[in-house]
Amino acid sequence: MRSVPPVARAYVLLTAGGALVCAAPAVLFLGSSWRAVALLAGVYAGCEQLGRSRLGGRRAPRGMGTFFPVLLAGAFLLPPAAAALVAVPGALLARVEQRPTGLRRVWRTAQLALGSWASAQVFGMLGGPDAVSAPRFPYAFVPAAAAVLAFCVVLTVLDGGILAAAERVPLRAAWRGLFLRALAPVAVHGLAGLLMAVLWASAYGPVASLLVLLPMYISCWVFAQYQRERAAHQATIRALVQAVDIKDGYTRGHSERVGQASMMIARELGLADERVEVLRFAGILHDVGKLGVPTRLLRKDGPLTPEEREIIQLHPEYGHEMVRGIGFLGEARSAILHHHERLDGSGYPYGLAGAQIPECARVVAVADAFDAMTSTRTYSRARPVPVALAELERCAGSQFDPVMVRALTRVLGREGWHPVVTADEGALPAARSEGVPVTGAAAP
Repeated sequence: MRSVPPVARAYVLLTAGGALVCAAPAVLFLGSSWRAVALLAGVYAGCEQLGRSRLGGRRAPRGMGTFFPVLLAGAFLLPPAAAALVAVPGALLARVEQRPTGLRRVWRTAQLALGSWASAQVFGMLGGPDAVSAPRFPYAFVPAAAAVLAFCVVLTVLDGGILAAAERVPLRAAWRGLFLRALAPVAVHGLAGLLMAVLWASAYGPVASLLVLLPMYISCWVFAQYQRERAAHQATIRALVQAVDIKDGYTRGHSERVGQASMMIARELGLADERVEVLRFAGILHDVGKLGVPTRLLRKDGPLTPEEREIIQLHPEYGHEMVRGIGFLGEARSAILHHHERLDGSGYPYGLAGAQIPECARVVAVADAFDAMTSTRTYSRARPVPVALAELERCAGSQFDPVMVRALTRVLGREGWHPVVTADEGALPAARSEGVPVTGAAAP
């Protein structure tokens, strides 16, 4: 949103206008609710500032809505128009790191106000306010669940709209996955908001209800730490890949594409999300050991001597040594070490065969060879995807695991191959292939 298209500005202003219309009745007829609105709005504003202080970590999880429980408690306790006002001070005062800051604050304020208003409307229509009282507390779960869904739907619809308007994301993709990603955290926050509302309406009063925020804050702080750790992992991987790209021109883009293909195979095999992520790391870092190979060999024109080929074939072991101390890579380390092993035992560095080769290495081997065949290099043109898949199938059982080859064939037949990075053609001398076991199919 740095350079905001006119349609995006109009979309934000239209959203802000809708929020004003929804909140206007509360401004005119707030009545006895003003104290509750002021207290909840103050708590929400304070929580938002606390979440971005040094104590909570300046980098709160992006889009997390750290203190949605306060907004949802307002939706469960207040009329819809009054609930829309709870988010206003906190959203207007929140830290904004990207420009235009004013427009972003207006957008976030309007979005949260509309979400709170819709949530309160649904909660009221289903009799939620009466059920919040202690004797009928269990009956509040159904209205609360519906209110949480309404809150999620509004945020999802508005987020998808701004992606389409400001980031020019295609309409068919703008809303993809947004609702499911938002539902789980908002549902947890909704439960906390319901507990706040019940305590607020009980004999214990508003002060007791605020105690619910303490465990929520701790859990959000832990999540923020996880997010920062994950960002550090990604930065480590990017630094390693960039170093390899600088040294070996052919790998520019190759590592990311092998990571993408490895992830596609892993998903097609039905592996757990954690292993899918590890296999993506393995694909990206499979050639990191080339940092230990002399650059003159990687860029040498003409055939390699047997001694030079032996030096290049040490790169899996170099790579394994480089990443051995990086704990979050898990089994990706064995994929880096064994991605040039062959099913018939003729690969390297250890000549493993069949099931002796780790599963993750068998995945990366197929992804690596596939990208080598479908990428244009100075000494060979890219092959069409069907031709590359036919070559992999021909070598299945001797060089490649047939299960992995079939998984790649299925997923590409269904989704196609749309690599996120394309290597520069002809930018540098031909990268050195240290072991091409099939007719051009193996990547360096």
